[in-house]
Amino acid sequence: MPVKKRAMTIQDVAKAAGVSVSTVSRVLNGKVDVARDTQERILEVIAKLGYTSNLAARSMRSHRKNLIGLVVPDIMPYSIEILKGVNRAIAESKFDLLVYTTGDAQKNGAVLHEQHYVSLLSNSVTDGVIIVASATAEFIADAPIVAIDPHVINPNYPSVQGMNYHGALEVMEYLFGLGHRRIGFVKGREGNVSAQRRFQGYKDALEKAGIALDETIIIHGDFTQKTTYKNAHSLLASDNRPTAIFAANDQSAIGVYQAAEELGINVPNDLSVVGFDNISEAKYLGLTTVDQFLSEMGYIAVQMLIKFINDEPLDLEIHKMQTKLVVRTSCQRLLQPA
Repeated sequence: MPVKKRAMTIQDVAKAAGVSVSTVSRVLNGKVDVARDTQERILEVIAKLGYTSNLAARSMRSHRKNLIGLVVPDIMPYSIEILKGVNRAIAESKFDLLVYTTGDAQKNGAVLHEQHYVSLLSNSVTDGVIIVASATAEFIADAPIVAIDPHVINPNYPSVQGMNYHGALEVMEYLFGLGHRRIGFVKGREGNVSAQRRFQGYKDALEKAGIALDETIIIHGDFTQKTTYKNAHSLLASDNRPTAIFAANDQSAIGVYQAAEELGINVPNDLSVVGFDNISEAKYLGLTTVDQFLSEMGYIAVQMLIKFINDEPLDLEIHKMQTKLVVRTSCQRLLQPA
């Protein structure tokens, strides 16, 4: 749960960073005449202390602003699905929405950016903040925080999470039922808890079925189409290719599609493919995938945050979203199991 603290001052930042108040002020105002290492040190201190400059009537902090902040890593299909649910909940409420994004989930310093944005929003202009795919385990903030699909274990704030492990098991059971035994996997981003749980589900399903893990058909990915396309291309071009591939998310599955198409490999006749997330593009590709109801996750997160803002008790600190396998046309039964 968020921890209350006294408001930090610019003097506190200067003292902690070992610089003058004027140097901190120049960094806050975007001046370029401060050494890069000094800038980085000051920004780290700002994020750690939860300091914000006077953005929106700091003197009115005790009053309701009817504004919710949303921090998203990017505006890509995954985030857009969540935004749909957030928008629906906002439309039904008396709150408005302010969105912050770094524009790229792969950008370095994700934790620092999150801490900065949360500090900025929670201490000045909003009544509460929702963080999508948070990489930070702990925030110190003056306003409530709720996360959607946090990428850390045991965060110190309420969250809405998908049943990643269960969804992965369901995919593997489906592919086994079609006769597939040589099933490749596209891994997600390193250090990402959701990716780890999906990969663990894949491995445990293989072990339960008595099938040895084959590292040669595991593709290193980062949840992006570009990386998966590059790494899947070499595997699919080899004599060692699997009969089916389970991708850690739909964007990765699309990368598999792209590589297969270039190599003249037909999905599903020559290769079965399954994704995870059920973004809008999955439907048009005919991609079999795991729906973790991203839009509903966004909707529920807003409802949780509003309760939090109104000092109402939450039914659950962690809301688990059940997953559902959505079968389309990207998989085919093997006539002769591999």
